[in-house]
Order: sequence, then structure tokens, then C-alpha cells
Amino acid sequence: MYFLNLSLAQFLALFGTISVTMVLLYLLGRSRRKQVVATLRFWVAAEQPAVVKKRKRIQQPLSLILQLLSMLLLLLAIAQLRLGTPLDSPRNNVLILDTSAWMASTTGGRRTLMDEARDKARAYLKSVPASDRVMLVRADALTTPATAFESDRAKLEQAVAESGPGATALNLDHALAFAHQEQALGTHRIGEIVYVGPGRVATEPHSSVETPPKNLRVLPVADSVENCGLRKIGVRRSMKDPDVWDIFASVRNYGASPRAVTLGLRFGGSPAGLRRLIVPPRSEREAMFEYRTRSAGLLEANLLPHDGFSADDHAVLELPSQPSLNVVVYSNEPDLLRPVFTAIPRVHVIFRPTGEYQAGPMNELVILDRFQPPRPPVSNAIWIQPPAGASPIPVRARLEGVPFERWCADKPLCAGLRAKDLRLAATYVFEAAPDDVKIGQVQNGPVIVARTGKTKTVVFGFHPALSDLRYELATPLLFGNILRWMAPELFRRTAAAADSAGTVTTELDPDIRPEEVRVLEQDGTPAPFTTRGHTLRFFSGTPGTVRVLAADRETVYSLTLPEMWDTTWEVPPGVRRGIPAFRETISLSRDLWQALAILGGIGLLVEWLLFGRAEGRMRRLKARVAVLRPGVKKAS
Repeated sequence: MYFLNLSLAQFLALFGTISVTMVLLYLLGRSRRKQVVATLRFWVAAEQPAVVKKRKRIQQPLSLILQLLSMLLLLLAIAQLRLGTPLDSPRNNVLILDTSAWMASTTGGRRTLMDEARDKARAYLKSVPASDRVMLVRADALTTPATAFESDRAKLEQAVAESGPGATALNLDHALAFAHQEQALGTHRIGEIVYVGPGRVATEPHSSVETPPKNLRVLPVADSVENCGLRKIGVRRSMKDPDVWDIFASVRNYGASPRAVTLGLRFGGSPAGLRRLIVPPRSEREAMFEYRTRSAGLLEANLLPHDGFSADDHAVLELPSQPSLNVVVYSNEPDLLRPVFTAIPRVHVIFRPTGEYQAGPMNELVILDRFQPPRPPVSNAIWIQPPAGASPIPVRARLEGVPFERWCADKPLCAGLRAKDLRLAATYVFEAAPDDVKIGQVQNGPVIVARTGKTKTVVFGFHPALSDLRYELATPLLFGNILRWMAPELFRRTAAAADSAGTVTTELDPDIRPEEVRVLEQDGTPAPFTTRGHTLRFFSGTPGTVRVLAADRETVYSLTLPEMWDTTWEVPPGVRRGIPAFRETISLSRDLWQALAILGGIGLLVEWLLFGRAEGRMRRLKARVAVLRPGVKKAS
């Protein structure tokens, strides 16, 4: 016989407090007390009432005994008194089901490791006593409880049937720590922590796995590690030719024997490359490809022949198109500007005389060389020495023979500009607005101004090819900065990578600052990440696309590969294995709280029937007798 909800000390403390309180109430409430009542002046007392001393004993001891006994029974019901021993009480068990990506591997036939794990999980559920509660936990890189502590076996088996392989590798130490914490927070007796799986884990510090809990049980699932698959694929533009993609692929052999595989690439459904690789056991081999294209499309990588784990034999990543910019130059002297714009890659320049001017579409850049268009351009525009009355930025003055003074500071438009010993033969000085960027200035004011609105506009007060600036390296650099400001995608360095879900680690360029880094999910929402030095880390628990933006660089991660294990967890000696043979002890341990609660309620009812109602009747009878008794006489 034992208490399930309270300890013996807690029970005695509660019952002692209740008993003392009830005895004090009986001593104070069931004794006679002197009362003072109101009267009239012309009535006098017939006789002096006798002084009654406070009684030192209880008038109704049987009532007190009944109430104490009833409270004792109710308190025993609250403490949940049980027949049997504490070892026969229900337990809280945690069943950790391995749902890592490796569980999709087959075991020689059509059955997968996940099927084997489900069968062993069901066998364990059938072996535990019906009174025990079980929590099912799905474990990969994340630990996800599928149920609460549940005694309904139908719900647990349904949760087991709905469990399937994920996209990440197993993090067993997190799963064991979670199970231990949930058992410690429960009110029932701590049962077993059961892990079902092959024990293939990711490379993480396994502090809790090295010293497993004493109540750990392992239901091992036999697997074959003869697998060879894609580890990762990286794609970036060639430094020699921007129209060529450099493709890097890594293949890993997880088995114990060498593997001969064929790695094939397809872009847009057409063959893009083929390599034959011999991969030694437990090692990696790399392959390099080059593919020329400017268009966007899907790059597919296939590894042949397939093995028992085909999820890492295929990868897909999206290649962006090569960005370009159409520039229309309206000038009657096109040779002045031709060397500047033809030297910039991915810029398609069209030179037209000023008489053929058209406003043009929004996706073009228009350059107006010293003339007034009949209609203002609807796209981004560079105005070079426009007529004073047609300038989009008001002209303050016109100067001749003035020295150039300075460039703007801490602005991307002025990055790398250092030339100062310049003299401008003739220039306009503009009346710039507060939000305008004053790119270049003379002593009297700005002579090159940039303005942002619905479109972006840059106005030159002088012609750079007709001034001393034409001999300076700052001229192509200045126009490059302007194009970078107007069309940043033109200069964005884009790369793509096919990687696995889970934790992704990448190295940033040394010139990248942490505040310039952004990580975006597939839908454009920001994703959490950490940076330490030049190392960036972020986590994605499911397959998808993640974009990493770092200043003018962008890397698109196609997380389509499964995250693979790196090591095998060796079960420490002394850990129990296999399906247990539990003794059904629920028949030896019975609950008594229902009967105790009923008996306690009956006791309180009997006490009220015997003493509560009788005391009320006696008080009413005494009140009537006191009214009829001639206790007072009229004063004469």
C-alpha cells in the first residue's frame, strides 16, 4: 500500500493541520458564550443571570470523530492510496523513433529502414504494460514530439505509422536530452528511454550520448552502408569568361569497397557533361565541369548506377540568367562616349542621333548628350551638359575655367574616385536638393548630381570627354559606379549551390561586413543566421531554396540533397537492447481513491444528518422557550 500523489510526510502534515483546525473550531464554536442584547429602560431584569464558565471539554465528541474520519478518507483519496508496491505504478516511457534522411535506405528488398523501425516500435508498444504511458518522439536534426505521454495504444500506433524519413541527419544527443527532461517534469514514475534506429549520427558534440541515461534501451535496426552519393554541387561564373559556368561536384563513398560511378549533368533537358569516377571507400572525389550559357534553367546532376539509397543520387539547382543592360545613347558625336560604354561587360549599347529620340521602355538606360528631348525619358537617364532651360536639376550658374575641387565622400557613386588636379573649361553649377548626391563639386557648388525618384537620374554640368577628365582613370570608374547604382543586378556576382538541408556553413569574402549579410527563405522572408569571423551558418530543416546576399554577391542554395551521417554511434556497454519482457503488474496494484472519496462523502452526510440538523432544531426550540419563559417583570 502506497501513496501515488503525496509522500507520507506531506500526508501527515496535511492531516495534522486539518485535525488541529477542526478541534479548535469545536472548542470555540460548541461552548456557551455570554451575549449582551438590547433592552428598554422601563423593563428591569427579574433576576441576575448566573455566570457560566467556559467549558474545557467538547460537547459533541462523536460529531468531531465523524468529521475527522471523513476528512481522513477524503485526504487518502486525494493522495491516491493504492494497493500494491510503488514498483507496480504506471511509468512514463519515451520512444525515440529515428526519422533521419538515412531511414529511406532500403534493406535488400522493397522494405526501407523506416519500415523496420516502425515494426520494432510497434513491438515495443505491445510489450509495455497497458497502464504505462508512452511519448513518441521523431528525431532527425530536430527533436519533434509526435504525442504527449499517452496510454492509448491506438493513437501511438497511428503516430508511428505516420512517421517517415526527413531530410536531415540524426542529432541523437538532443533527442536523449529532450526525453530525459520530459520524464523529469512528469508526475508519474520514470520509465525507459527507447531509441529505435541504426545509430547513424551527424558530426556534432555527443556529450550526452557518451554517457547515456541509465534507463536507456536501444532497439537496433540493421543497415547496409554500401552507398555512394552526391555530397554537394557548387556553380559560379568563370573569372575568365562571364558566359561560362564553372561547376564543381563532390561524390562520397560511404561503403567499405571502391565504387565506379558515372556523374552526368543535364541543363534544360540537354546533356551538359559526363565524368567517370573511381571513389575509394570512405572518401570523396571531385569533378569539374564547364558549361556555357546565358539563359536561366535547371541544372540536374545524376549519379549512376543507383544503390540502396537513391535520394543522394540526384540533385537539381536553378541557374540564373546572365543579366544585361540595354543602353541607348542619343548623341551627334557618338565617338566621344563609345570607348566608355563598350568597355563595360554585359552592356549592349546602341548609338543614335538626337533626331531619332524616343522615350524608350522602362528597362533601358538613356543617355542624352547636349540636347533637349521633346519628351523626358521614362527610364533611368544620364544627362550630359543639357541646355540650361531643359536640365532636370535647376542650374544656378555657368562657370568657365574653374578647377575641380572634390568628390563626394562615403557614397557608392564615388567609390575609388581620387582625381583632383582637373580644370573644367566650361560647366554648369546646379542647385541640388537636400536628398541629392553631389558626386563632384567645384568651389561654387556641385557640377555632377545624382537624384532618386521614380527613376534614377544623373546630370553632368560638363562633358567628361571634352574636359581634362577624359585623360583620367576616374572616367570609366565613374560611369561604372553610375551603372552599378542604376542597375545593381548587372554587377552582382551570382553563384549557386546544391547542398543538403540542415546546418549549412559557408565562408564569406574578407571584404564582407556582417551588417551586409542577409539570408532569405524561398518566399523572401528573412531566415536566422550567425556569423563568426568570415564564417556564415544557417539552418533549414526542410528542402527548399535559400538566398544569401552579401553586398554585391548572391549565392542561391538549392537544398535538395539529404543530409547524410558522418559517423556511427557505438552503443555503450551496459545499455539494454531488444524488446523487453515486462511483467503485467496492473492487477496487483489497485486504485482505492474512488471508494475512499465515496466513504468520506457518506461520513460527512451522516454527521450532518445526526448533528447538523438536530443542533438547528435545538437552537430554534431554545429560542421559543426563552420567549415564553417569564424571565423579566414590568417595573412599577
